[in-house]
Amino acid sequence: MVNRKGEQTKALILEKASKIFNSQGYRASSISDIMHETGLQKGGIYNHFENKEEIMLSAFSFSIDTMSHFFSEAMAGKQGYMERLHSIISVFEGIAERELFPGGCPIMNAAIEADDADPLLQEKVREAMDGLLGMVCNLVQEGIKKGEVKQGVDPEFVATVLISTLEGALALSKLYKSQEYMKRAVHHLRSFLAQNCA
Repeated sequence: MVNRKGEQTKALILEKASKIFNSQGYRASSISDIMHETGLQKGGIYNHFENKEEIMLSAFSFSIDTMSHFFSEAMAGKQGYMERLHSIISVFEGIAERELFPGGCPIMNAAIEADDADPLLQEKVREAMDGLLGMVCNLVQEGIKKGEVKQGVDPEFVATVLISTLEGALALSKLYKSQEYMKRAVHHLRSFLAQNCA
């Protein structure tokens, strides 16, 4: 029989922990922070997770699932591949403007922090970035097949320019607490897509 209350408690822990880790950092955040945010005791948290490492990895996966949901929502109902590429840009705008994720993009934040000292988190971050770059590559490839994106366009080049520009703009927007950096990046990318893809 499914323990519904246990599932709800675990989901609550992941939701709160993902925000804490993304805002404060994975190493700087403590179990006490999670206890404070969830209202649970340490034993209540460790009923669902073996250790902090498992919470970190699960919370990161939770953040990536949430991000995927935002992309799916943004692309829903979009007819063309170019429209879908623009909808990816709009999600990053939303992260910068409305703080969809407290602390910014979870992939970028974890990528900065994850190093050889934490190979499991590093691998998960790499997989998440592979998924993000792959999503853009696939849209460009399908656009080429359907004749919406011009022949000869390199999908990996487009994905690299798009994601690195957006992630960099997020970092600047966060550092300087100004949306101007994201606005400039979006303006550049819309021109870039129009000139290089359409």
